[in-house]
Amino acid sequence: MSELIYRRLEEKERRRVEILDAAEAVATVVGVEALTMDLVARKARLSRALLYVYFHDKSALLLGVCNRALEALHQRFAAASSQHVTGLAQVEACGRAYVAFAEEFPASFEALAHFEAHQPTGELDPAYEEFLAAGDRTHGEICAAIERGMADGSIRRDAGPPSLLGLTLWGLMHGLIQLSFNKCGSLEREGVAREQLIEQGFRFALAALATPAAEIRK
Repeated sequence: MSELIYRRLEEKERRRVEILDAAEAVATVVGVEALTMDLVARKARLSRALLYVYFHDKSALLLGVCNRALEALHQRFAAASSQHVTGLAQVEACGRAYVAFAEEFPASFEALAHFEAHQPTGELDPAYEEFLAAGDRTHGEICAAIERGMADGSIRRDAGPPSLLGLTLWGLMHGLIQLSFNKCGSLEREGVAREQLIEQGFRFALAALATPAAEIRK
């Protein structure tokens, strides 16, 4: 590869990253539903025409945000798991990494929720297939932790298939995070802080997974 071609590819990737950064910044302020290509172009200081060269519409742009978010989540899950010995502790660490990610990158979390609720039909484009593959890798990190827990005795073997448990845990924490973000008024009326809601979710999930021996060690 010539130096000129390398520099052009590098410049293209840098511009793509800047566009995704701009999209996340705009979505953080106005929300995913109100995000427009015009707003992103202005934030990235690009012409609309150049923006459309990189992402042909809003869905493609949000899909780029989601793909990057899932790769970041996978890395965080792997790093969180590596800091603990038992599978149960690894599962909890991944869950807490998910909560931290949602708090740190609310626009990315919202974009993921948007795509999960509006999955396309028909033939899938390569970007969406990449999104599905990234989701599988992230889900696989949780499943691997569950399998390790069943092998080391910290997670009950009769709790259920690892893949099903992983989906159940994701649904529980995803729902609680959304509830804590979107229903703050309802929580306040009940005298419940969002942190309390999240911690109750962890207690509920871990109690359902843990073997008696794991509970004693805790």
